[in-house]
Amino acid sequence: QVQFVESGGGLVQPGGSLRLSCAASGSSLSLYVMSWYRQAPGKQREFVARITSDIMVNYADSVKGRFTISRDNAKKTVYLQMNSLKPEDTAVYYCNSVPAIPNWGKGTQVTVSS
Repeated sequence: QVQFVESGGGLVQPGGSLRLSCAASGSSLSLYVMSWYRQAPGKQREFVARITSDIMVNYADSVKGRFTISRDNAKKTVYLQMNSLKPEDTAVYYCNSVPAIPNWGKGTQVTVSS
C-alpha cells in the first residue's frame, strides 16, 4: 500500500524560497498523477499543483509563476519548489495521488513571516 511522506517545510521570510519533497513508499510512483495541497489555519484544504506521469503540470492561480512542481520517479519523490513566498502561503502542505488515497500524510508546515 502506497504512503506519502512530506518534508522540507520551515520558517522563511517573505520573498524567500523553500523546496518541499514528497517521498512515496510501498509502490512505484511512475504511474501516479500527483498533487500538492495546502491547508491554512481555519481554512479548507486547497489544491496547489498537479503533475501527471507524462509531466503535464497545472497550478492554482494563487501560486502560478512562483511555484514549480516536478517529479523524480527513480527516487519516488515529487517536489514543490516555492519561490517569492508570501505570508498567505503559510499552511501545512500535503501531497497525494489523484485520485487521493484515504490515508493522508502528516504534511509539512510552511510559515512565511518576517
